[in-house]
Amino acid sequence: MSVRVKLALTIFATGVVTALLVIATVLYAFQRFEREMTFQRATSFLMRITSTYDDVLELRRRRPDEFQAWLRSLVLYEPDTQLYLLDREGLVLASTGKVRLAPGFKVALGPVLAAMQSAKQDPGRTSFVMGDDPERMDADAVVAAEPLRGAAGGDTAGYLYLVAHRDSGAGSRWEALRSTFALPSLALIAGIVAVTTLLAAMVIASVTRPLQRLTEAVATLSKRGLEEGSASTTQTLLPQPTRDEFGQLTSAFEMMLATLRRQWSALRRLDHFRREGVSNLSHDLRSPLTATAACLETLDARWAGDASHAEDRRLVEVALRNTRNAARLVQSLGDLAKLDEPEFRLHRVDVDVGELLDDIGIRFAEPAGRKQIAVRVLPPDGAARPPYASLDIELFERAIANLIDNAMKFCAPGSHIELSARSKSAQVDVCVADDGPGIAEADLPFLFDRFFQSRQNVAPATGEGGKGLGLAIVKRIVELHGGEVTVDGAPEHGTRITLTLPAAPR
Repeated sequence: MSVRVKLALTIFATGVVTALLVIATVLYAFQRFEREMTFQRATSFLMRITSTYDDVLELRRRRPDEFQAWLRSLVLYEPDTQLYLLDREGLVLASTGKVRLAPGFKVALGPVLAAMQSAKQDPGRTSFVMGDDPERMDADAVVAAEPLRGAAGGDTAGYLYLVAHRDSGAGSRWEALRSTFALPSLALIAGIVAVTTLLAAMVIASVTRPLQRLTEAVATLSKRGLEEGSASTTQTLLPQPTRDEFGQLTSAFEMMLATLRRQWSALRRLDHFRREGVSNLSHDLRSPLTATAACLETLDARWAGDASHAEDRRLVEVALRNTRNAARLVQSLGDLAKLDEPEFRLHRVDVDVGELLDDIGIRFAEPAGRKQIAVRVLPPDGAARPPYASLDIELFERAIANLIDNAMKFCAPGSHIELSARSKSAQVDVCVADDGPGIAEADLPFLFDRFFQSRQNVAPATGEGGKGLGLAIVKRIVELHGGEVTVDGAPEHGTRITLTLPAAPR
């Protein structure tokens, strides 16, 4: 998910939450407004009664039969309003409700008295009161009370207690709110949210456009690389620097890219110099080493069978062995330098890998037999398709030969080396396995590094041991073919090296 989408979703979610909070606030404010208006109307109604009839308690005492009907006439046009006459303790003396209350029923006057006391202290802070409803006993009733004086005045002798409910009919204020205010308001709020979200999306697109262009430029440069010829292309891809943070980021990226290009050019020159130097050195050393080896071989043949030169022959053998090792090292260095050349190209041919392994196994059968080591090529599974791959045959044979040579150096007489090729999905697995001494676990991560030699199994420097380039050449050849090499070797359990190569389409 892009940054633009995330910002747009965030703004949209914020707008929706804000709209919901606004609706909730409007509904809450309307409810409080309705209750405040109900309380004020109820208070004004009670004040008009007490100002008109200052002897309500005396009226009840003189005419108890007519008092109930008179009390009901006061709220005749307010069906959801009930009027009660209370004594000073809250005992219900008379009511306009149809529900007969239990004898001695009292109304909790605490909230009403607290509101009266607050109004006396600060008349400007009057608020509605939610109190007892003797008839319904719910908490959704606004109540108001007005004290009544005795016949001779003095202290409070009772209260007129008014209970006002919300109108439950279809024509109530709440229904009017829903029909004339709520739906239009919801549509208006939804429209505002949609318009603000659209405007925010446009602003986001405008603000983040330089960042998008910078991201596209980075992706393009990652594909093309840091070649010298791509400098002009970089200038066209990058957005023009501005004075904001995105412009500063673009300028910083340009400076970083210029530094990286300079360093990359320096590294390429140094790498070219290294490869050219190694290649030239390998070429120049090959001839004198070959001549030296030829001379030493001549001396060894001349002194063969001469007991007086036995000590000289021993020294010639040591020199000849080291000369051959040096020649092989020079040859390996030259091969690695050649394989590292960017211009190097493979000569691929679609071949049956199993047939190549058969040829390699026949070639190594005799030298391995002299060391009492058996080289076997396992036949492919008859049910599987032939292991075809697109290979440079010469390089592939070189890689397998290096692996077999490496195994022969460390396997004891009586050991076995097995070659196999198996097709697996779009890959071909080529395995070279032996039952030799194996490889220490600590050496496995570095086995294919250049000039790495296992300290436990390597032969002395003057012997026939390798110089840590054979497996590095194998890895490089496999990488050029687009594959990978893995090794599984544990001490006393042998070594198994697998070359995973792309299969050729049949």
